[in-house]
Amino acid sequence: MLGYKCFNENLTNRYNTKFEIGKIYHVNGNIKFGNNGNGFHICKNLEDTLRYFNSFDYNISICLVYAFGKYDKYNDEYYGFYDMYAYEYLTILKKLNREEIINYALNLNEIRIQRFLSLYKLSNEEIKLFKNKFNNFESIIKCISYYQENNKDVYKILKK
Repeated sequence: MLGYKCFNENLTNRYNTKFEIGKIYHVNGNIKFGNNGNGFHICKNLEDTLRYFNSFDYNISICLVYAFGKYDKYNDEYYGFYDMYAYEYLTILKKLNREEIINYALNLNEIRIQRFLSLYKLSNEEIKLFKNKFNNFESIIKCISYYQENNKDVYKILKK
């Protein structure tokens, strides 16, 4: 399965294991998704990988990966994260550059764009790009204002 995986900037995971592009990785044992699970965690959707790495606080790398072998699928319907997997084998195909990540996000549906914007720190130029493309989408403009421009009043309920 093709998917996405997020890493620290230097291609280490949350447990400081270093990964390399093109190398095949394998885990032994029962494959189970979760913090206490076993396997290489990947997501079908790029924006879902951001759930595990805070791009507002850290420099991150997002990679296109290929995973295979035994797997466990997980959906977190409460928080709206779907198609997350733990796999027995993993290969990193490429590290996505910033332009590829932004172009990917610009072509998502409204809900997925909002999730992306709430989890991925944009530059000022990228904010302008999103605002220009989605200027007719009030929910996306508010999301940009709240998460990217730190306007915490945007969702404030006005009392009459």
